[in-house]
Amino acid sequence: MRLNQIFAIAIATAAASAGVTFAQDAANYPVRPLRLIVPFAPGGGLDISARLIGHKLTEKWSQNVVVDTRPGAATILGTEIASKAAPDGHTILMITTTFAINPGLYAKLPYDAGRDFAPVTQLNSQPNVVVVTPSFPGKSVKDLIALAKAKPGSLTFATPGAGSAPHLSAEMFQRAAGVSMIHVPYKGIPPAVTDVIGGRVTMLFTTTISAAPHIKSGKMRAVAITSAKRQPSMPDVPTVGETLPGYRAEAFQGMVVPAGVPQAVVNKLSAEVARIVKLPDVAQRFELDGAEGVGSTPAEFAAFLKAEMQKWSKVIKDAGIKAEQ
Repeated sequence: MRLNQIFAIAIATAAASAGVTFAQDAANYPVRPLRLIVPFAPGGGLDISARLIGHKLTEKWSQNVVVDTRPGAATILGTEIASKAAPDGHTILMITTTFAINPGLYAKLPYDAGRDFAPVTQLNSQPNVVVVTPSFPGKSVKDLIALAKAKPGSLTFATPGAGSAPHLSAEMFQRAAGVSMIHVPYKGIPPAVTDVIGGRVTMLFTTTISAAPHIKSGKMRAVAITSAKRQPSMPDVPTVGETLPGYRAEAFQGMVVPAGVPQAVVNKLSAEVARIVKLPDVAQRFELDGAEGVGSTPAEFAAFLKAEMQKWSKVIKDAGIKAEQ
């Protein structure tokens, strides 16, 4: 038998054995407690989602799920820890839009978001809403654009910080509309909300959950939603895309695992979490945060993440945005 034939048989045998091993891994998975790393402080939306989904996974697989909050450095700390974990599917990283923004925002990261992780599933999608004080004369996106063009640099927009998802949503809006507004960054949403209500800043790009109470009380007026379609919770609020076709800026939550986890294990985890996000109580929890459950496949989530990274990297580059030190 020729040497190349021997190699071919050896490779085929190894591949077959690996396939059996991966199938066995998936059949037995998980074999010990799962660790969900949340790169934010306890009590936030991602932490709540992790605990809710973790509870459901425990019910299904009879394995404890430990939620490990590792805040710091704009999620970089927790993400780096997850990137170095054993690739066996027992360590899972919970991510948000920040995961897709950071590669374009930071010149150097201690991990490669595209190479060091395997996408599992997108949990949900959450739009931002553009709000103004009720006395502001602009009633629509068309009005905002007209006012901004009439007096370049006169309109201001508040965000919870430079490089945040709301900031990038606003920058993308400016470029799509061909206008120039002044960015006013705050240390979080509450002080930004206060200044918009008081009329000291023209508008705010923020999450629907943070704006909803003020819209309901009449202290703020919603001009538009940044999602691709109108939201059931605000059916009368148009999307930005209805005026600027193609505009879409949504926040998201998702799950990834360290690269190298057997695909059969990734698929099993993805299918189970996708089932969980469609459960009535989980869907209701997401709705309270102004989010809509997704539950995508690993391939769908991989394509989504790639598109998000490309989109936000372009916005960051075009706007000349620098990370806050």
